[in-house]
Amino acid sequence: MMPFLLPFLQKRVTKVALRLKYQIEQVLPCEVEELKVTKANSPVVTPKVMATAREAGGKDNKACIIYCLMVCFRWFKRQAVLELWDADLHEVRAIACDVLAKRLIEAEEDEPHLLQNLLLQRFSIVVNHETTEPANAVERAVDLHALHTIGSSGYQKCVNYLWRGWLIQDDEYPSNFIPWDNKANTNYWDHFDPDRMRTPRYQNAVQIFFSLFYLALYTGAINTINSTGDLDVVEGIVYLMTAGFVLDEAAKFWKVGRYYIGFWNVFNSTLYSLLTISFILRMIALGHPIGNDQRERYNELSYNFLAFSAPMFWMRILLYLDTYRFFGAMMVILKVMMKESVIFFALLIVIVIGFLQAFIGMDSIDSNAKVTSFIIQAMANSVMQSPDFDGFENFAPPFGIILYYIFTFVVMVILLNILIALYNSAYEDITENAIDEFMALYSQKTLQFVRAPDENVFLAPFNLIEIFCLVIPLEWWMETHRYERLNHYVMGFLYSPLLLITAWFETREAQSIRWNRRRGEDDEDTIEEWEQMVGECDFESDGWAKKVERTKPNVETDATVLEVKEARGEIGGVKEKLEELKGLLEAMKEKKD
Repeated sequence: MMPFLLPFLQKRVTKVALRLKYQIEQVLPCEVEELKVTKANSPVVTPKVMATAREAGGKDNKACIIYCLMVCFRWFKRQAVLELWDADLHEVRAIACDVLAKRLIEAEEDEPHLLQNLLLQRFSIVVNHETTEPANAVERAVDLHALHTIGSSGYQKCVNYLWRGWLIQDDEYPSNFIPWDNKANTNYWDHFDPDRMRTPRYQNAVQIFFSLFYLALYTGAINTINSTGDLDVVEGIVYLMTAGFVLDEAAKFWKVGRYYIGFWNVFNSTLYSLLTISFILRMIALGHPIGNDQRERYNELSYNFLAFSAPMFWMRILLYLDTYRFFGAMMVILKVMMKESVIFFALLIVIVIGFLQAFIGMDSIDSNAKVTSFIIQAMANSVMQSPDFDGFENFAPPFGIILYYIFTFVVMVILLNILIALYNSAYEDITENAIDEFMALYSQKTLQFVRAPDENVFLAPFNLIEIFCLVIPLEWWMETHRYERLNHYVMGFLYSPLLLITAWFETREAQSIRWNRRRGEDDEDTIEEWEQMVGECDFESDGWAKKVERTKPNVETDATVLEVKEARGEIGGVKEKLEELKGLLEAMKEKKD
């Protein structure tokens, strides 16, 4: 693509998005029920609307339709925030963009065009006379949490191909995706390739292994405390792996940007921060001689921080179980509940500050620090549903006890019930769309591996080897092709135990792909129980197909519409009879005359 043509193409993509926005505004000029937009036989997202949307890009810009619908989805969401008086209308329009994208994806029959152009080709639009960061429809749908688009069959097939490594990053242009050539190759050694570590499912397997190894080392370190404060081998490896994880998180955030930040990233960052503080305190302790009080003090403080992070170490395992549907849905519920808690804590902080100022003001005459600490502890107990009323009986009577009763009532009766209601609402919203939420989580996890393109995949803590043994000492002076070859050899050595397994697995998978292609099926197709004997059934010859055809209901059209059509047909028949009778009477009259 010529550089001077890029601004022109970005303007054309922006115009396509504006065309689609105008179409949605005309299709939905007023607020309608969400069900009318999302149901299968929707009177809003009709085949004619879909055909018009396909023509929005003309002949040259057909590939950007899904991306532009995601842009419109974001615009309507933004408009709903800015124009609160029409918020419901804009929300419905955003859902219409989501549903329209889903229907267009599922209606596309050209699979290569769908995967490589409609979903994975990157586009940009013009905002404030500047081009946005290039992105594809798959990334935009995940970022915007467009559940209908994510839940479409074509989108999930694309994500599945990315997860399996059947669609890979182009070596020359890592931001583009191309089909993997050796998918149906049954030669074992052709699959023994270090570049296959770009595959998300293999990266996920390596991460699970190192997470369990990380947990085992931490368990050994916390259960073998050194009284002298010296670092042993196990604890040193724990801190070394922590450094690798920190650098990996920083690199991904640098490449992806703010969209990389999520619940688990913040969780992991908190864990790594605690371990970093523990390491720094240990280094400070080692700066004092053995037997010194300061050495013992900092050493004890370091172990306290290390022990304090134990629950987070075990909870971190849940991060790698989200590929299973049950754990994935629970992780989504937990993440949404944590976000909903922000409302509760915002209200709680304001109320606590107000009551705390009142209690301290009542105690300002005595200036008793112990009483102040008692006030803070008593208020914390009220938040934890364990109030202490006895301590306030002699505290500035009768104002102290009355104020504490009011504080307890506000916190325990009002705020905590608001929190429970928020949690209940979040649980219901997620469980109603549990399947779509799981697919969104699965898609997000897949994109985390492929979104930040890296020609040489050194997963943490192997990234320390890349940084300190390859990048810093060699990359700045070594020729590119030799440096790439060296990286290839190092990756092959590091990942060789896993590559022996993955090559065997992919060889068996290639045999299955060849078998599916001989049968004319998709590459990922599997033969289920109900498909094993279906070839021996001929429903046309035994008359079963005709019986089903005569008795099947029409579920694509609403029953009321069917009855109206039937009545219209009957009225049309009566009208024809009347016209015939009228003509017959006129003919008889003319004959009589």
